[in-house]
Amino acid sequence: MPTHGELLSNGLRQLELEQNQASTPGTESDPAQDTHPSPSASPTRPPWPHVREGYGFRTPSGTSTPQTLASQAGDRASPLPDPNGLGWPAKSTISRLHATPAERATREKRMVGAVRTILECIGEDPDREGLLRTPERYANAVMWMTRGYEERLVDVINDAVFTEDHDEMVLVRDIDISSLCEHHLVPFTGKVAIGYIPNQLVLGLSKLARIAETFSRRLQVQERLTKQIAIAVQEAIKPRGVAVVMEATHMCMTMRGVQKPGSITVTSCMLGCFRTQQKTREEFLTLIKK
Repeated sequence: MPTHGELLSNGLRQLELEQNQASTPGTESDPAQDTHPSPSASPTRPPWPHVREGYGFRTPSGTSTPQTLASQAGDRASPLPDPNGLGWPAKSTISRLHATPAERATREKRMVGAVRTILECIGEDPDREGLLRTPERYANAVMWMTRGYEERLVDVINDAVFTEDHDEMVLVRDIDISSLCEHHLVPFTGKVAIGYIPNQLVLGLSKLARIAETFSRRLQVQERLTKQIAIAVQEAIKPRGVAVVMEATHMCMTMRGVQKPGSITVTSCMLGCFRTQQKTREEFLTLIKK
């Protein structure tokens, strides 16, 4: 019997084909629709070429996630997944995912050389005792801190999708996250709250945390990370709505530049009924503050 992951992937690919056949140039999306308009192409903007990665919502070289599922679905071709299941892959994500042991060793050797160069450029001696193995340690640490590039969402979610007659809010809050700021390659850390209202399907609670972990273990900005978590949950179980709020402290603001320790950045992403219904949104925001 096919697993849920296989059924999900096959169903989404079939939907993509149907939507591509239904799309016609010159059809504009209805601005009154908030979350799921028809994914027809805009007459003023050509559709982007499909990115063949599961849960993939970015262009081939990857500059950003969409503002919402609604706001750009009418402007671009259907951004639906395929079997790789990576979600917003960057230029070299696929090659890293499928790298052979020899290719991995070559890549890590290049990273070691690059770190050694950095040490020399800042005025250090990479051959002194304390720094002798630092390039290897740093290369291994960076690969671990960015291991989300090697995680497929279908594997992360696995078969933890269940049919339940539950139509009230599901909320997991205070999920710790750590990521690397893509602008300065320094950490930002914080907590995220993820809520959704099921539509016949519920997701294993630990999978919400694992989805957040997968996307946080990549080079990120907090705004994009918040949206990626929300849209991944939306695509996994198609709930009535998804809400994500993240609070984080950024080392690029506390130990360099403006140097403002204690500052906290808050971002949110509301999809479906959380975006269209004020009472539902207020209930979520109240629950995460308790």
